[in-house]
Amino acid sequence: MKQVTHKLFIAPQLTADDIRSARAAGIAAIVNNRPDGEEAGQPTANENRAVAGAEGLSYTHIPISAGQITEDKVRAFQRAVVEADGPVLAHCKTGTRSATLHAIGEVLDGRVAKSEVVPLGQRLGVDLSGAVKWLDANGR
Repeated sequence: MKQVTHKLFIAPQLTADDIRSARAAGIAAIVNNRPDGEEAGQPTANENRAVAGAEGLSYTHIPISAGQITEDKVRAFQRAVVEADGPVLAHCKTGTRSATLHAIGEVLDGRVAKSEVVPLGQRLGVDLSGAVKWLDANGR
């Protein structure tokens, strides 16, 4: 888990054990940004939703395929984080898509300058150049 903000953490694909460990670490909600079936052997959203529910965690699935980010999905991601009753762990295959959704939302809402997005990614160890490209392509 990598801490993005006081409330948001990102991670690569979660297993059932990862979800249990996240709960033990104080995570209150899981946001899954990975589509089912992206990779052989990956847990499905329903499988991880069941584990999260058994652990008392809320669970939101906002699947993002490469190149398929929309403002609606950015806003859904933001709502899932804001409405959670505590820290949120967002994940995809590597954490990059989750961090990208966060970064785009922060720029759209004026809390982060577009010039700060790539350095944020460097701090987190993920490539957020795609977020900058999305913002440029969408006139932001």
